[in-house]
Amino acid sequence: MSDLNSLYQEVILDHSKRPRNFHAIENADHRANGSNPLCGDKVIIYLHLVGDRIEDISFQGSGCAISTASASILTETLKGKTRKEAQVLFEAFHKLVTGQPMDSAGGPPLGKLAVFSGVSEFPVRVKCASLAWHTLRSALDNSAAVASTE
Repeated sequence: MSDLNSLYQEVILDHSKRPRNFHAIENADHRANGSNPLCGDKVIIYLHLVGDRIEDISFQGSGCAISTASASILTETLKGKTRKEAQVLFEAFHKLVTGQPMDSAGGPPLGKLAVFSGVSEFPVRVKCASLAWHTLRSALDNSAAVASTE
């Protein structure tokens, strides 16, 4: 295994065992539930927006290491971002985990999200990695429907 792959695995395990922003936000003005019925992952995304900016973001739920790590890194990455920036990152992340080519301009810097680059080799795991992101979109839209990767 390459050093980079080893580092990526360590980051995923760290965020899975010690998820960041794992709590409910009392003053959340947006919230959505997500579920991956195939493997049992469940997530709730909480948002507090000020204008168009994500002032605070957190999650709760249960799931596999990839699902939990993805939600944890999502919250770290999106805190302080605008809705538009969140949408651009969603699209770039989705391309990354599904193995689609990135834009010729390179797209936004993915930072820690790059640890999920190997997920595209395991199609079943794409749903685990993307559940929190689909749930985020529902939260931003104030959708009452349960977000799903199915």
